[in-house]
Amino acid sequence: MQSHEVLKEAFEKTSPKALASDLGVSLSLVYKWAQEQSELGSGSRNPLDRLKVIIEETGDTNILSWLCEEFGGYYVPNPKILGEGDYAVLPATSEILTKFSKMINKISEAALDQSITQEEAVEIRRSWDVLKGYTEGFVKCCEEGDFTRMERESKGRR
Repeated sequence: MQSHEVLKEAFEKTSPKALASDLGVSLSLVYKWAQEQSELGSGSRNPLDRLKVIIEETGDTNILSWLCEEFGGYYVPNPKILGEGDYAVLPATSEILTKFSKMINKISEAALDQSITQEEAVEIRRSWDVLKGYTEGFVKCCEEGDFTRMERESKGRR
């Protein structure tokens, strides 16, 4: 889905007029954000496109992390596609179970004293994010049939 389509769909859930007022921009600009940019002048570079450029130029995904946290979520990037291969599914599923087991172990150790410190919570979050990222990578590899990538990436995430 393209950015203008995302905005067009979002604008169906609110009043573009109220949004324009809240943002201090013209109503016509808000409507242009929901149109595809073209050589003929329709559409306008929307906030999503601008944010994408900022992230690409800075290489800083903390912007995404902040946005996700603002709305009750967490940013976990999908793995990069590195190539094609023939990695066996069984070792990948075993790795997911191992990472899950390690995370559960961290939670159990932290909870032994009936409380979890901030440092322990940070470590549990890190472990959870690694597990989510690896599992997302596994799902993408299943969809694409590329398990060599999983093998390479798992070596960097342990």
